[in-house]
Amino acid sequence: MKYVQFPQRDAWTELLKRPSFDVSSLFATVNGVIDRVRNEGDKALRELELQFDKVELDKLAVSQTEFDNAALQVDEKLKNAIRLAHRNIAAFHEAQRFSPIVVQTADGVTCEQRAVPIERIGLYIPGGTAPLFSTVLMLATPAQIAGCRDIILCTPPGRDGQINPAILYAAQVAGATRVYKIGGAQAIAAMAYGTESVPKVDKIFGPGNQYVTAAKQLVSLSDVAIDMPAGPSEVEVLADESCNPAFVAADLLSQAEHGADSQAVLVSTSSKTIEEVQAEVERQLQQLPRKELAQKSLDHSLYILVKDIDEAVDITNAYAPEHLVIATRDYRAVADRIVHAGSIFLGNYSCESAGDYASGTNHTLPTKGYARAYSGLNLDSFQRKMTLQELTAEGVRSIGEAVALMAEGEQLTAHQRAMTIRMDSLS
Repeated sequence: MKYVQFPQRDAWTELLKRPSFDVSSLFATVNGVIDRVRNEGDKALRELELQFDKVELDKLAVSQTEFDNAALQVDEKLKNAIRLAHRNIAAFHEAQRFSPIVVQTADGVTCEQRAVPIERIGLYIPGGTAPLFSTVLMLATPAQIAGCRDIILCTPPGRDGQINPAILYAAQVAGATRVYKIGGAQAIAAMAYGTESVPKVDKIFGPGNQYVTAAKQLVSLSDVAIDMPAGPSEVEVLADESCNPAFVAADLLSQAEHGADSQAVLVSTSSKTIEEVQAEVERQLQQLPRKELAQKSLDHSLYILVKDIDEAVDITNAYAPEHLVIATRDYRAVADRIVHAGSIFLGNYSCESAGDYASGTNHTLPTKGYARAYSGLNLDSFQRKMTLQELTAEGVRSIGEAVALMAEGEQLTAHQRAMTIRMDSLS
């Protein structure tokens, strides 16, 4: 990790740049996949699965027998952990239910707002070396609470044609409606446009590799909504001399093992703390099965020494991290000053892994500085806010003249007449 001491503010923008890959270079390839799926449906999906996932599939949908077999294969302790996580995620997202609003804005004028579920959503869950069954819980659980009618899940199968059993078990626990053995850009295309087997969805959620990210961007231009802009995962730890260096190192490495393009940043007011964390990172890195991957991430990660807590807060808000661990004496007071972060972990015992799995908050969060403008996934992500208004005769008398004058001022005669014809009927 690069060690930077007391960086000048005018150098922060360059210092805090994320490692990036321009997915637009993949658009031509991904567009070809999307066009094939849109034009050829299931036939294209089977051929693409054979090409990319090296598996020949008779049926794309997961059968009930496969669900039942998967449940038998998952260790009972892991099942208990999945159920505990689901309960906590459900409890936190249940608390986010929207209460309808009814306001009388003027005499005879009533305005309302209510939440309605997005009817059909699509979830993408990566497979490969790290099957993200936790993400199944994070996506499907709030979707079910929101009242989404259909929860469609796509995930790549292994070469044996089977999906990781823990993914299927989590899908059943969290309430996914249908699961399909489809990976990559072809899965995004299938959910965006529909095929003989896969229904078209209204909004697509979930992480993925660069091809999946490119596909989500392309289909979102005109055909389907997506959750949020996505980039490599990242963590910042803001620490002072009161932190536990071993804990901090573990948090940095837990992010680094996500992938070579992930980033871990330590911002500290103490050079001694940074030195101790450095030693712990080196020691713990050697114990990781994924240490080569983690090392690639650490190569573009940062230790940043700042002069005081005020500068630590400022540089954190400038970075706008996806995950922020605050390991300081007065972590609550520091957290009150953070305005740009996806999710904050307070104090020495609040590791990022807790939020990734089972504390109850959602781990689908804005990356690449998008925490300045985007929220993490929540119940609202699976709902639409719809407004209603009712005017009585009294309401027409109350605001009719203002409406007519404004329409006239914008030279929209039909708009003006829609109100004046009602006003005249009351004369």
